[in-house]
Amino acid sequence: MTLCKTTISLAIAATFFNASASANESPTDLEVITVSSDFRQQNLQATPSSLSVLTAEDIKLRNAQHLEELIAISPNVNYASGSQRARYFQIRGIGERSQFKEPINPSVGMIIDDVDFTGIGSIATLFDVSQAEVFRGPQGTRFGANALAGMINIQTNAPTDDFEGAIKLDLGNYNTYGLGVALSGPATDKVNYRFAMNKLVSDGFMENTFLSADDTNNRNELNVRGKLSIEATNDLTVDLTGFYFDFNNGYDAFSLDNNRTTYSDEPGFDDQETMALAAKFTYEGFEHFTLVSIVSAADSDLGYGYDEDWAYEGISDPEVIENPEFAYWEYTSTDHYYREKASQSLEFRALSKLGSELFNNSTSWVAGLYYKSDEQDLLRQYTYADNDFSSNNQSHSFALYGQLDSQLNTQLTLTTGLRLENRTADYQNSDLFADDTSDTMVGGKIVLAYQVNEDSLLYGSINRGYKAGGHNTDGSLTEEYRSFDPEYLVNYEMGYKVSLLNDNAYLRTALFYMDRTDMQVKSSQTIVREDGSTEFIEFLGNAATGNNYGLELETSWQINDFIDVYGSLGLLETEFNDFIDSQGQSLTGEPQSHAPSYQFNIGFNYRPTDAWLINISADGKDEFYFSDTRYYEGERISKADLTSESIVLLNASISYLAEAWQLKLWGRNLTDENYANRGFYFPNDPRDGYTPKQYTQLSEPLVFGITFDYNF
Repeated sequence: MTLCKTTISLAIAATFFNASASANESPTDLEVITVSSDFRQQNLQATPSSLSVLTAEDIKLRNAQHLEELIAISPNVNYASGSQRARYFQIRGIGERSQFKEPINPSVGMIIDDVDFTGIGSIATLFDVSQAEVFRGPQGTRFGANALAGMINIQTNAPTDDFEGAIKLDLGNYNTYGLGVALSGPATDKVNYRFAMNKLVSDGFMENTFLSADDTNNRNELNVRGKLSIEATNDLTVDLTGFYFDFNNGYDAFSLDNNRTTYSDEPGFDDQETMALAAKFTYEGFEHFTLVSIVSAADSDLGYGYDEDWAYEGISDPEVIENPEFAYWEYTSTDHYYREKASQSLEFRALSKLGSELFNNSTSWVAGLYYKSDEQDLLRQYTYADNDFSSNNQSHSFALYGQLDSQLNTQLTLTTGLRLENRTADYQNSDLFADDTSDTMVGGKIVLAYQVNEDSLLYGSINRGYKAGGHNTDGSLTEEYRSFDPEYLVNYEMGYKVSLLNDNAYLRTALFYMDRTDMQVKSSQTIVREDGSTEFIEFLGNAATGNNYGLELETSWQINDFIDVYGSLGLLETEFNDFIDSQGQSLTGEPQSHAPSYQFNIGFNYRPTDAWLINISADGKDEFYFSDTRYYEGERISKADLTSESIVLLNASISYLAEAWQLKLWGRNLTDENYANRGFYFPNDPRDGYTPKQYTQLSEPLVFGITFDYNF
């Protein structure tokens, strides 16, 4: 395994370790961060797991509106668009990248305030968010089937005992403006409330020359949230949360010239309207345990569509193209998907109280029941389909889980967890394909943690995760590609966390090795129609095995009252074992997709006076394969046509801080680098006779603006 492949990786790693070892003491301690989405809250430095906590301060420094603009802080985490916003995330090289006709089971889950939004992460906005916790590695005991590779848990700010409020105003390039308002305080002696609303509007980063428009890839996003914290009795507290999301975004992101200029005559869309509710009941009235009950429901209408040909009628007129042999070769087509998604969940969790531990009061315990139902209705309207395609997929999951935390001695803790989950699914579609599936899956963990001293923790763990199988639904696929089995993953991990220099610095490291079996991987086929146009089909299948291994490091150092530095580094190696793709080609030993071999973030804050804050940071990422397709019509495709480019992005902000308000000038991707987050290899340009080549969706260019925050 080659962990450091470049000079910059070695330099960054050395800088981290040297900074931690040679710093001088400072009177300013680093903030203590609490992880709250595990069964019990605990200090991040004392949590025996590899995870990142993206705080409200991190969000403000970048002026991040969405998780995709901040996720680079977390090592070995990537994302994929193929949509207006990042909808799917990959952790340690594992995770889905898109969804079309098939119902899918994501590998990376997303929860916002106890509501499961897995698979629709495009609504991961960050206004009035307290922190986002990114768990790396399988979370088979706590989260189950949607956390094979990890889990992202977003927590918004809670209601407060005293009245307070905040107003945020944003202005930026690309005709971007935003407004955020938050109000919080007591409604009665027993009830506290919080209300937050955020609206963001932008023309987007593309220009459509055919339509003479610069807003065909626009953003129009509304997020409304209300929360109540109720002290119902001395023993019972109730936390209620309601959401409303209304996103009406354009989708005109792919260019035949692989730039920010499009020719679409029928630009696409990426819309989502979601209403969700969550209720959490915490009852302390039992003598030996606390009972936590969580009820949630979410209802979403999602619309997603695009101009499949990315062009207009006449783009291959003889007067336009160089080669007259390709005159009038263009086709015109749109592909639209409308989904109605409804989900409900119910969870009962009992947590032992102090004094009610097992085995001579050495072992605290957790036991729980979990149920979730999910229904998705799909309508697909496609130009080349004889009829509209519709489908219905209903799934039900039931799980039992438990965890024991045993204090073996004053320094050694053993944690064991087990989760048994059954998932059934009933699928049918308008092509008269129907099937019922049932998967019973087992996950769990064994963690041994050694508290070396008050400041350092050493741990080793074995975690087993899983996700259910399913079906591919495209009628053009042969029978052998129509179904796939559950996937399992065993993660072996060793970690070390230490606080240094009177808590003015910390270092968190983790080494991991993942063993994957029955991998669910994305393959594709391109079907050439009689008229020369093409249909691109993606589907899921099982590869035999695979391995993902690497290192994760996070560090920070408060040098003095004026300067602090921070950074992270992720190193990753991935490979397929015994994988034969849809074209009969062996990908054994090949790297997996969306798995860059290194990622890093490094930055510093400088406070020359109490009124000024200057932040500069850099994010880096190695090249990675966009998909698991490596051959086209039996011929090996060059690596350059299948991968992204390595990239380093520079970000900065300058803030003026007054007692009740803040004014900030900020910018991301200051050098205006062009880099892609999604890519395909296939023919789609009539001007060159439909020669197959790489097409990419470009990520965020140089964006800058000014933000005004007022707190009262």
